[in-house]
Amino acid sequence: MSPSSPQQKWRDPNEVWSRGPTWSRSERPLARLVARPVQEFMRIEAAGSILLLLATVAALVWANASHSYDTFWHTPITIEIGSWTLSESLQHWVNDALMVIFFFVVGLEIKYELVQGDLRDPRSAALPMIAAVGGMLVPAGIYAAINAGGDGSAGWGIPMATDIAFAVGVLGVLGRRIPGPARLFLLTLAVVDDIGAILVIAVFYTSDLSLPALALAIAGLLVMVAMRVMRVWNRWAYVVVGVGVWLALLSSGVHATLAGVAIGLLTPAMPLLKEEVARRYAVETLRDDHLDPEEIARLRFLLDGSVPTVELLQSRLHPLSAYVVLPLFALANAGVALSLDGLGKALTSEVGLGIIVGLVVGKPLGILLFTVLAVKLGVGRLPEGTTWPMVVGLGAVAGVGFTVSIFIASLSFPGAVLLTDAAKVGIIAASVLAALVGVIVLLVATRHVTPEDQGDDLPEPQVPNAGATA
Repeated sequence: MSPSSPQQKWRDPNEVWSRGPTWSRSERPLARLVARPVQEFMRIEAAGSILLLLATVAALVWANASHSYDTFWHTPITIEIGSWTLSESLQHWVNDALMVIFFFVVGLEIKYELVQGDLRDPRSAALPMIAAVGGMLVPAGIYAAINAGGDGSAGWGIPMATDIAFAVGVLGVLGRRIPGPARLFLLTLAVVDDIGAILVIAVFYTSDLSLPALALAIAGLLVMVAMRVMRVWNRWAYVVVGVGVWLALLSSGVHATLAGVAIGLLTPAMPLLKEEVARRYAVETLRDDHLDPEEIARLRFLLDGSVPTVELLQSRLHPLSAYVVLPLFALANAGVALSLDGLGKALTSEVGLGIIVGLVVGKPLGILLFTVLAVKLGVGRLPEGTTWPMVVGLGAVAGVGFTVSIFIASLSFPGAVLLTDAAKVGIIAASVLAALVGVIVLLVATRHVTPEDQGDDLPEPQVPNAGATA
């Protein structure tokens, strides 16, 4: 074998994985100048937030530069099979179909946290859970008070949400100045916030309910449970049933994206097989230095079964959710035609004020008050290395609502374009203000802290893979 042969060149498996022999690692100009820089960008913690921000800016520029924005996103797309027809605008296909992937990843994250993560132990999760409740109730109460009896009163759920992707991005700007336990506090709070937002959407933002269609969706979920009991492991079988559940929810009046959450919560969070089963088979199979197709298929199956399905799907779907679905959602929904007069009216309207005050003031206030209450009652204690000023800063960062806030806004005012636009302007303004306030407060609160003070042995918190979210 010559030294330059492929077998010799790529004999190190780690080198094969990191460098070789794939198109993106070739020296072709497109691979060198485009593919590899994109791959490096995707490894940045805040990459999803950056793409989301760029998509938002693009939507605003597009909406204000051309009338084609509304025309394009309201283009009807129809699926027709025999006498059955499903017709939605392109924007609704993004919101009702693509966002199912995002909410499925959210459901996977919640399931992981409940079974193996920080929500597994109620005592350690008690403080961020209680803080999250305050961070939802106080903003909703402020908005409801400002909009009491008005046309925008239905939007009280808008300022309840926290966007995990942007929150992680903001903390990423501050680096290791923020202690690991404090980051974990905010991320756990955001996951609980996800659960609250999902419940609000399911209970309060459901249109006319069709009980037969809802029963059909529930039946589909029960079929999935039965498939798990019967140890049906083919994931495509679950995809087929999942599509049926989505279609049934779409017809029921309950928002169809909740199908993603429900299916995510039903996904196994424990490995289907013990890891040593796959390892033992791999050792025995490789003993003769030869692999046939049947052995490869069996080994792939055993390896897949050795990893919890929740983690496997999170890993595979996170790039799609964070780098495709959420930017497309922002591009389809964040475009608002702005003028100085229109911007002023939106920001000073009851809807805009309710959202801004709710997210920028209500979020940190609610989180702080409920955290103080929990600590005073002895239910929890502040995370290690975290001060009360840091809690205020973390609460302000949690005021970056964006993705799910815009999603709830689209459900709150069906057909009321002016109210929806005012809500979107309020959400964007509030999210920018909340991020700035959070960074300033955290910089002041950690002004005597250097990265070295945090040490190198602090465990990094598990960052959810929603890329985003809720």
